[in-house]
Amino acid sequence: MKTIIKQLYQNTLVGKYVIQKGIDINTYYWRYLCSDKKVIEHRFKKSFGYPIDLENPQTLNEKINWLKLNNRSQLHTQCADKYEVRDFVSEKIGDKYLVPLISVTTNPDDIHPEKLPAPPFVIKTNHDSGGVVIVKDKNKIDWTALRADLKKRLGINYYRKSKEWQYKNIVPRIIVEKFITDESGSTPFDYKVHCFNGTVKMIQVDMGRGTESHYRNWYDPEWNREPYRWSSKKGIDTFTHPSSTDVEKPANLGEMISLSEIISKSFIYSRIDWYNINGKIYFGEITFHHDSGLRPIEPEEWDLRLGKQLKLPAK
Repeated sequence: MKTIIKQLYQNTLVGKYVIQKGIDINTYYWRYLCSDKKVIEHRFKKSFGYPIDLENPQTLNEKINWLKLNNRSQLHTQCADKYEVRDFVSEKIGDKYLVPLISVTTNPDDIHPEKLPAPPFVIKTNHDSGGVVIVKDKNKIDWTALRADLKKRLGINYYRKSKEWQYKNIVPRIIVEKFITDESGSTPFDYKVHCFNGTVKMIQVDMGRGTESHYRNWYDPEWNREPYRWSSKKGIDTFTHPSSTDVEKPANLGEMISLSEIISKSFIYSRIDWYNINGKIYFGEITFHHDSGLRPIEPEEWDLRLGKQLKLPAK
């Protein structure tokens, strides 16, 4: 049946019109007519094959989804905002850890090459996920298409898609920041520090982001390699599985952990992202629901083992 629908969509105008209308109605239903709880229950079962237990969550993914519904504050909104979070981080640990900001605007027409400094720099929006444009050569960017994409992004409320409440009330902006690179000019590793109740429990290292060689290794706070994986999709039937090669323990790991715990004290669960360039640490962002709590931890037993380490507030 799916094959027939796909063929109708791809090969006939009538089929494409009818099927697209059905897709649009279905999307509207889930984004605007359903409660957050119903959407979360539906998506969880689709991802894991069993219903979520929101009354007595046990696994880490269950608890992350519980937090979506039950842990909401203005501070979450501020810290999910890639622009406003800068003030929070500066207050907690100082502005020396912030990536230098070039400009911020709500108008895509401000994004013109003649108004921007010499590369490299990064252009992104503050209120959604993805969409980062790295500019290393202004002549290789289609600026008209980029402005059109930014305009489209500014009109999207990411909460409607993700049901992660902290995105709902963010004022959309476009940010231009300095592009932080390593000695070779390559995109640096991402160090993503998962904090449970203000304490570091897991560290993921993402290598080769945006490429087919995107790998993700997992370590404990003492930099021992973990036996599990918590992978994201990076393409059709491809995932950010761990690399067979280990990542060298950062010399400033202790500083990274200490800073993460200072920032995370305000939250039950948070993922604090860092870049580590030539021994200098730069803050990336704060995430409150890693992969929206919809990607399996493998082996499955680790979802439960890690979940037991995250303490939710008493009812």
